Amino acid sequence: MTKVSSVIVPYASYLRVYEPLAAFPEPERGHWERYARRDDLPSYQEELRRSLAGLAALPPTPVPVHESDDAFVLETDGEVRVCPWRTRLRGWQALGGLAEEYPLPVLDALLPPVVRHEVSRDYERWLAEHPDARPWIRTSTWQVPINWFVLFADEEREYAKGSAGEVPVLRYRTPMVQARRRVARGLRALRDAVDESPLIDGLVDVGRWLEEFHPRSLVELDYGGLVHALPAGALEGDHSAADVGEGIAALRRGDEGGAADAYGRLVERWRAVRDLRSAN
Repeated sequence: MTKVSSVIVPYASYLRVYEPLAAFPEPERGHWERYARRDDLPSYQEELRRSLAGLAALPPTPVPVHESDDAFVLETDGEVRVCPWRTRLRGWQALGGLAEEYPLPVLDALLPPVVRHEVSRDYERWLAEHPDARPWIRTSTWQVPINWFVLFADEEREYAKGSAGEVPVLRYRTPMVQARRRVARGLRALRDAVDESPLIDGLVDVGRWLEEFHPRSLVELDYGGLVHALPAGALEGDHSAADVGEGIAALRRGDEGGAADAYGRLVERWRAVRDLRSAN
């Protein structure tokens, strides 16, 4: 479980890929080998603290000047896997979507146009030199995208109820090969049922992203700060991956009513979070 800190936790969820050390070329592989042996590995809260510190500066620094050399480390079945933060790259990508999140006057107050323009120019120059760059972490605010749940099964769900000094944790982890298989099956079922859908587009995008990583990777869905947005009791009873799986299975057998029931459960569960987002 994650300890409570003074950091204001954003209402965001995360999709992460942990790659084995063999996936990294030298000298980066050596860096991660040494890094994984550290006793003071930073936590999820530490990553948030560093990101928010830049936004609180005057003038704000929405994107770090230098790329992070930190990562989340996971050891399972005797193999070390790492998920590099790549905070700078993710900051650039997140900045591009801010116009869809905030009205222009609000956005200008948060990040002045001159700051956004300078950051965008830096990203364009950097991307020209690193055209194949991709993040190991995807972030979604105020929701978990439905297409993320397609990658997981209910038996992969891990829930830890928060106690004094700790916050709850809800996450899923699955092998990369299993995640890719579920994407393929989900796409077949959806395309057989409907011609076009935002869910299809999102699943295609996630599938392409997963193809960029080593086949022995692990994929993790972490509810992150959303554990603070869900009503009391709702988190423990949240089995959204199971509902998505049931909906896709219903589509495969032509059961439109069963698919609608599963989707209805998802909508009802996440309505409270959606309403909180739009509250004043």
